[in-house]
Amino acid sequence: MTKLTAILVDDMPTALEMLQNDLTQFHPEIEIIGTAKSVVEASKVLRKQQPDILFLDIMLGDGTGFDVLEIHPNLSSKIIFVTASDEYAIKAFKFAAIDYVLKPYSNEDLANAIHKAKSQIRPDKEQLTVLQQSITQPNQRPKKISLNTSDKIMVVNLDDIIRCQSDNNYTEFFMSDGQKILVGKTLKYFTDILKEYDFLRVHQSHLVNIQFIKEFIKSDGGYLVLKNKTTIPVSVRKKNEVVDILAKM
Repeated sequence: MTKLTAILVDDMPTALEMLQNDLTQFHPEIEIIGTAKSVVEASKVLRKQQPDILFLDIMLGDGTGFDVLEIHPNLSSKIIFVTASDEYAIKAFKFAAIDYVLKPYSNEDLANAIHKAKSQIRPDKEQLTVLQQSITQPNQRPKKISLNTSDKIMVVNLDDIIRCQSDNNYTEFFMSDGQKILVGKTLKYFTDILKEYDFLRVHQSHLVNIQFIKEFIKSDGGYLVLKNKTTIPVSVRKKNEVVDILAKM
């Protein structure tokens, strides 16, 4: 069994103790070499040694986990973000396409996170920026979203997404520059996180950025004409919603 080292950062003493106990009891392959309850403490610990895995809480008493990463930009550790049950935080992680453990977590959640961390590519600066902005500015419309494809993670502007189309359990993004990006998540997944930001599910297979809608044709069953001349069918139950939204534009 390959031994891994870990440092745990959480400002809640009970949560920190629980994570320590869970790792010791259920994951003997992980050796805890340090703990911290703040940005300052975490910084001091990480100056002395870098672990294989860093368990990092997002909200700390004297700052955030992002502050820790900014202080140590060359940190090579795999990162397992830990966050409390907060709808804004969950959405932020989905926007950034970064894995996380949600408190309170189960043994299965923790095991899955550790398994993923072992083969994880450290989130790049753009991904972390997407995550940071989404968490620290929950009431503002995000500017970017990370898309996890089969071979890379791409950070794109929301305003450059024309539409999304379902492809079984995948979603294909159609970009304003003509690029197509296939992502291994369902259309429902992206509908849930984009619907508040001017994206409209007009059909079982289509999610559209309303900024790119040119007109709605009511004949022939009803369909949208987009600014790039693409036509998109509109389901019967969505027609009234489409009409109402376009009337307000």
